[in-house]
Amino acid sequence: MFGGNVKLDKHLLERVKKYAQIAGYSSADEFIAHAVENELAKLDEAAGENSDDEQAVMDRLRGLGYIE
Repeated sequence: MFGGNVKLDKHLLERVKKYAQIAGYSSADEFIAHAVENELAKLDEAAGENSDDEQAVMDRLRGLGYIE
């Protein structure tokens, strides 16, 4: 499903598999893709609302640990 390889630590991957199954996803990949899409949608929305203040979005992403 992914265009490349994504590495997750073993504990996180086990949690993903567990909750993907509980939530009814067909695979851990599907669950991860959905979670990433949801987070990107939130960021897209934030960027649209603050298009004049790109620095604020970047600061928020840094604060959340998404970028360094």
